[in-house]
Amino acid sequence: MSLLWLSYAVLSLVVLGTGYLGLAFLPRLPRLVITWAVAGVMWVPASFQLPLMEEGEVYRGLAPAVVVSGLAFLEGDSGAMLPALLLVVVSAGLGALVGLLLWRRGRRGAAAEATEDQGRQRERRQDGGAQRQEPVIG
Repeated sequence: MSLLWLSYAVLSLVVLGTGYLGLAFLPRLPRLVITWAVAGVMWVPASFQLPLMEEGEVYRGLAPAVVVSGLAFLEGDSGAMLPALLLVVVSAGLGALVGLLLWRRGRRGAAAEATEDQGRQRERRQDGGAQRQEPVIG
């Protein structure tokens, strides 16, 4: 089972990476929000149980909540679908929130860097060009 979870983790990272790059036509905010919402949906686990051949015995395990809710929907098992679907919705919301926070953090860092650059340019102008400046191409 651990190898199955490891392969799922690697494949989900590939899906997230290609999805993020595939959304390159969007601005950074919706791209991050969508990518992290999908990550939340893919990575939240849910418990499930399946009946075994022996009378009264069941197999209990963990699987991605989106898979559990999808299979419960196909089987018509609303008792198993509701908790898994609730986990999917909550994790998508939390993932979107993480994407929003990452966007704000990146934006704040870019604003601080721009302010630093402006401060350096002001210092150079106030120096009166006393320092030698090399030409810049591009």
